[in-house]
Amino acid sequence: MTKDLTCGAPLRVIALFTLPLVLGNLFQQFYALADTIIVGRFVGVNALAAVGATGAVNYLIIGFCTGICSGFAIPIAQQFGARDLPAMRRSIANAAWLCLGFGGVLTAATVALTRPIMQLMQTPADILDDACLYIGWIFAGIPFVFLYNMASAIMRALGDSKTPLYFLVLTSLLNVGLDLYFIIQFDMGVLGAAVATDLSQAVSGVASFVYMRRRFTMLKMQPGETRFDRAICRRLCAMGLPMGLQCSITAIGSVIMQSAVNVLGSTAVAAVTAASKTQNLLTVPLESIGTAMATYSGQNLGAAQLGRVRRGVRCANGIAIAYSLAALVALHYFDIYVIALFLDTSAEAAIVEMAREYMFWNSLFFIALGLLIVWRYSIQGLGYSSLAMLAGVAEMVARIGVAVALVPMLGYFGAELSNPAAWVAACLLLYPAYRWTLRQLQNDLSARRLAALHKIGLRAAPAPQKNGDACFAPWMCAILKKRPQPTRKKGA
Repeated sequence: MTKDLTCGAPLRVIALFTLPLVLGNLFQQFYALADTIIVGRFVGVNALAAVGATGAVNYLIIGFCTGICSGFAIPIAQQFGARDLPAMRRSIANAAWLCLGFGGVLTAATVALTRPIMQLMQTPADILDDACLYIGWIFAGIPFVFLYNMASAIMRALGDSKTPLYFLVLTSLLNVGLDLYFIIQFDMGVLGAAVATDLSQAVSGVASFVYMRRRFTMLKMQPGETRFDRAICRRLCAMGLPMGLQCSITAIGSVIMQSAVNVLGSTAVAAVTAASKTQNLLTVPLESIGTAMATYSGQNLGAAQLGRVRRGVRCANGIAIAYSLAALVALHYFDIYVIALFLDTSAEAAIVEMAREYMFWNSLFFIALGLLIVWRYSIQGLGYSSLAMLAGVAEMVARIGVAVALVPMLGYFGAELSNPAAWVAACLLLYPAYRWTLRQLQNDLSARRLAALHKIGLRAAPAPQKNGDACFAPWMCAILKKRPQPTRKKGA
């Protein structure tokens, strides 16, 4: 079922749209955590460190895949908001062609370069082979990563944030079952975890694609709409590549940071792995708010409602701040129980203490993380993906600075400051970027409005009502023939 995010109270609309995303992302984290938990508990600390050592490079590549799919969905959300369905279908078809191309190239390149990448990251020798085995098989499943994420991004662009959740629940349970089966029954170690993930992603991708084709009748392609179009592909890439590169650029800093942690030994790697996995669970709601804001901003831009975008961003920031404070308190009391998912807390006391310390320093800056996520995704939804990408550059530079300067000097404590430094650096860039983006778009809408008035021979626009541009947008869109005039009911 599609959902129009251009009407209704922004706080309520965003909250209701975000809730299924939170649940879906939690299951996605559970999906990813299953490998770590089961490997850590049933294979051993070295195997846990091996899986953890691949985290940054995994995010570097898989983050690019998911980012580019989210970027492709932005024009789709804007065209849905403007009710231009033929253009929306052409964008979806060309996004599919691009995903096929990117998926094939990335799979071949990453599988071939797995060992050189892990060696370049100075992965400890005692976990190198397992790390290469695990991440190589994960990269082999990249085509299914593209398939699922593109289908999910399209459904979210149409306002459906619930259906992707259902498929994630199904495949998360499948992943856990396969993990236990391959690791315990067949004693396959990290290879079993990777194969289980690949099979689960394949089921998720195929099922999502089949459902989307059957459920959304507006997506039924008309003659000529599936044709490859260079102009459409250029626009999609202008949105998708910066978002994919933003994830990858951010991950480059994480890769370098991971290399600095690797030098500290397997114990430090295991501690950072357990802490990072715990932190990823806690920050799921923040990422979900950001995903919701990309769709919300895109649809409302398509409907020419910039005032509604501003109100939505303020509401989202309020939600993010409130949640960050609650997460900080919860982490103080319950962190050890989450860490116990990955480690035997009684046998690995030193690693547990290092993980708790890492999470404490990170949780103090959750508010900065929440704000940067809202601003970044809102800018992307408004069509300025390249500008949002600069925040990824700021994060990368901050992490590299910490890895080069603080880790050699402060050791493990320097590593604990990596994420806070990156989040603060990104916020310092994103807030002025968000303000500038709104000014640019407002000027553009004003110019279009004046051009439309001049074209029909009017000297002044109809007087604005209380809701500002929210009531002006339908009038302007009607003039520009972006959407049909609403029909009046008899007797109205």
